[in-house]
Amino acid sequence: MLHRKIYQMSTDGREVSVFLRDQQRWIEDARIVALEGDLVTIRYETEDEEEVCSWEEIVRLESIGSITQKIASVSRINSEIFVADDCPEAEQIYPKYPDFNSDQ
Repeated sequence: MLHRKIYQMSTDGREVSVFLRDQQRWIEDARIVALEGDLVTIRYETEDEEEVCSWEEIVRLESIGSITQKIASVSRINSEIFVADDCPEAEQIYPKYPDFNSDQ
């Protein structure tokens, strides 16, 4: 099951966080770039004070304890969350028509 999920995440190309059980550490904001047999290739970046390093690690499937995937995020800078009334009428699920509520 984990093998299929990792394959699905690699084809989606989304960022994931991977917990390596044997090293007791998280790899965050990584991409799964390859899955061959029981080997998973993970690519990620780390930031130091002076430089940004790109890493690619090959880990065994059995050493992966957990994988998380960010579904959505909301900016903290812009605290105004848009609601359906703010959407253009063409994008609304139930556009505002004068006779829409008259049926009920």
